[in-house]
Amino acid sequence: MNSQRSNLASTLHSLDGRSYGNYKQIRGSYEFGPVTVFIDRVQVDPFASPSKVRVRIDRAEAGFPTDITSERADRIAAADFLFRVGDSFLHRNDRRSIILGRPGQEVLERTNVVIDDEGFEARLLVNLPARGRRILGHQAADILTRDLPELAEAMFVHANLPQVDKANSGRPGQVNGSQAGENLREHVQLHRDQLELQNHLGEAGLLAFVGNGAILPRRSGDSDLPMESNAVAFASPSSLEHTVTLSSGRSLTGMAIPRGVTVIVGGGYHGKSTILRALERGVYPHIAGDGREWVITEPSATSIRAEDGRAVTGDDISPFINNLPSGTDTRAFTTTNASGSTSQAANLVEAVEVGARSLLIDEDTSATNFMIRDDRMRALIPADREPITPFVDRIRPLFTHRGVSTVLVAGGSSAFFEVADHVIALDAYVPQEVTEKAHELVGMKSADDTGEVFTTPQPRVPTAKALRPSSKTKSAKAKGLGQVQFGKAFIELTAVSQLVDPQQTTGIAEALEYMAEIFDDRTSLTEALAEVEDMLDAQGVDGLTGNRDHPGHVARPRAQEIAAALNRFRGLRLID
Repeated sequence: MNSQRSNLASTLHSLDGRSYGNYKQIRGSYEFGPVTVFIDRVQVDPFASPSKVRVRIDRAEAGFPTDITSERADRIAAADFLFRVGDSFLHRNDRRSIILGRPGQEVLERTNVVIDDEGFEARLLVNLPARGRRILGHQAADILTRDLPELAEAMFVHANLPQVDKANSGRPGQVNGSQAGENLREHVQLHRDQLELQNHLGEAGLLAFVGNGAILPRRSGDSDLPMESNAVAFASPSSLEHTVTLSSGRSLTGMAIPRGVTVIVGGGYHGKSTILRALERGVYPHIAGDGREWVITEPSATSIRAEDGRAVTGDDISPFINNLPSGTDTRAFTTTNASGSTSQAANLVEAVEVGARSLLIDEDTSATNFMIRDDRMRALIPADREPITPFVDRIRPLFTHRGVSTVLVAGGSSAFFEVADHVIALDAYVPQEVTEKAHELVGMKSADDTGEVFTTPQPRVPTAKALRPSSKTKSAKAKGLGQVQFGKAFIELTAVSQLVDPQQTTGIAEALEYMAEIFDDRTSLTEALAEVEDMLDAQGVDGLTGNRDHPGHVARPRAQEIAAALNRFRGLRLID
């Protein structure tokens, strides 16, 4: 036992039975062979937030190949693999006092595990043990001087790495070191290939790709794991089949969804919403065995829905809603309680404002009067008495004038057939292209695409104190996946369906704090978001938290979801 291990253990043993506040004596760094343990913050009592602890191993001791741990994207993938290794180790050994976080099906950039030029580091939360408010020093010694070094060596010594058990959705199982290295390399290569395919979409004029053999259904409505039995493997219609060979030599064949307007139809429970949900999640890479590894969507694609009751601040929704009886100017529309149609219009224009090139819309979660108005209703209510111009009349100019594509799931109306470039019908999860038949049914005619209805709106410029309300005395904080507490206000994100991990919501909370320092009465919302994105690209997620030694557990959110939170903040104020 080295002296530092002995000293820390002796200190903890001597603290046994003393009041909890005495744990503060153990702050500092300790070396246990190749492992360095940093105790950065000690919780003030047993019921406070856990203590912040890091474990680190230098590169020379870790022995990882440099060709898969040097480039930024490779480090994100390798860190994700090691994150899963650590989660499995803690789960398998019942180390409940140590919290690393729980990975999902997506590969996200996180602060939990980081790889840099010097080495490998895990940021942990540790519940220091107590009986009442008295220190359990002997147990604490086991956790800090035995369990943490063992975890670090299991994660960060290359020869010790386990194999990822693909049948268990990414939870590693134990095998020999040489096979472990191959699993890590496969994980990194899969990530490389997914990013390359995503880049290929833009080059090929595609919105998304769904690989043949993909398993899209999930086990249940509250599980993101793949369906284990009776799942129909995806097979592309021949008319939309596309093959791409990647630089790794991997050849992929599947359904290519071109840019433009694509309508997905079919009977209830035949897979329409399932494929749309897969496309929503396709903006993120997925782990092997998920079933959606080769469902790849262009990275700015944004899901749009109605959201009754949300706040809207200064949005130009005039392409969809105008000439309100109240005389309200919809070129800078503001409300604290949006209706279904106004909320969906706001969601759409806000997505386009921050750079969405594709919209994903499900008829089931849309406001009917925002989407369509049939011929009888048009005859009964003259156009000059109806302030809503339905989306069916704007979907073509949205693409031709602004370059924004749409994938729309429709189960109850044929209204979008005339404006669709492609119509895909799902029958028991099997897709067929039925574009020609759909056009024949509606008597295809050229779509009305006259007039420039999507002019570039004026930039929205928040006030300098937009994110500094006088009532706010604490930092913004995530409350699970779907809510951020910002001062005394709560920002509801339950309708923002492309958030996949509560750590992303924590990232949003940190991003709002970061942007509070940017707004100065001159910087627009989109400029502030671009500044955040540039910082994240340069510094990683640690940059959101000021590069603290231990930033907690944060995952990178997309700019689209950061903007969604800012736009839903009821205290947002703009420069006139």
